[in-house]
Amino acid sequence: MMKLYSGTSCPFSHRCRIVLFEKGMDFEILDVDIHSKPEDLAIMNPYNEVPVLVERDLQLYESNIINEYIDERFPHPQLMPADPVMRARARLMLFNLERELFIHLRTLEDSSSKKAQLEAARAAIRDNLTQIAPIFTKQKFILGEEFSMLDVAIAPLLWRFEHYGIEVTKGLVPVMKYAERIFSREAFIESLTANEKAMRK
Repeated sequence: MMKLYSGTSCPFSHRCRIVLFEKGMDFEILDVDIHSKPEDLAIMNPYNEVPVLVERDLQLYESNIINEYIDERFPHPQLMPADPVMRARARLMLFNLERELFIHLRTLEDSSSKKAQLEAARAAIRDNLTQIAPIFTKQKFILGEEFSMLDVAIAPLLWRFEHYGIEVTKGLVPVMKYAERIFSREAFIESLTANEKAMRK
């Protein structure tokens, strides 16, 4: 059985939990307090970070790598496109999400970040999402009508908007309507920890 070492409020762990619940398979989630990590985490992941997936003698870290492995190992429902060209484009979009959006989460999650750094991070996330907002006036999800790994990747950020203090401007309205479509999915609801549920009370 797969085991996922998962931070209870970690957005990257949240991605992996969403995929596991979308697949509807047998797995075990081991909750990790990121302020008091188990000693064996550093052995499984040299960066001493969550998430970490363990299956028999396989140990994986980095959320996108974990999720692609799960998707290939349990192909139904398929979350990466079957066509090699579309799959390459999806991977490129995932890479861009990391560089343009999720890199700023490090600043927002870091308690030592200064006020100016926090504001710059919020503005960068808001501006980048505003640029892609028109997509969601034309289609249900990022790649079209089917839920995919791209939607998985971005969902934890959208869930944490209020928690991170990101203002929802008029240009972000289509993005937030799209977010509600994701948040209503059964697998997304099941993926939430108590800490994550508390972020939106």
